Amino acid sequence: MERPLNLAAAIDAAAEALVGVLDSAVSRHQMAVSPTQLRVLSLITGRPETNVNGLAELLDVVPSSASRLCDRLEATGLLRRVPDPRDRREVRLVPTADAERLLRELQERRHRAVQAVLDRMPGRAQHELLLALVAFERAATEVPADSSVRSA
Repeated sequence: MERPLNLAAAIDAAAEALVGVLDSAVSRHQMAVSPTQLRVLSLITGRPETNVNGLAELLDVVPSSASRLCDRLEATGLLRRVPDPRDRREVRLVPTADAERLLRELQERRHRAVQAVLDRMPGRAQHELLLALVAFERAATEVPADSSVRSA
């Protein structure tokens, strides 16, 4: 298989197409929460000890903005603030069962949308894509031996 003239551009175009597929899976269904609120729910679901300050760091916003996002999610019944059992001065952000159900449904919709695209690809291309994505993920997450020496 020949390497595309500009592999980075091909990956960028594929990423844009993937984002479009994922976004369409969400936009076809009336969502009661904004994309930012969905991101917050996803972040705190994967990090059970998150507090407002930690969320603000993850989102790269000031704590007051993160707190307002939490206020809105709490008002819709998707988030609870609970005392941290290790330090009662701290408050953890906990997704509710409704939030977890919403995220599962969203993930299922996204998977179905991606599968519909994959079904239009030949089996061999699907297999090659899988191998390439696994290799890309490994390369993206490995720590270079000497990260101070990077060339373009």
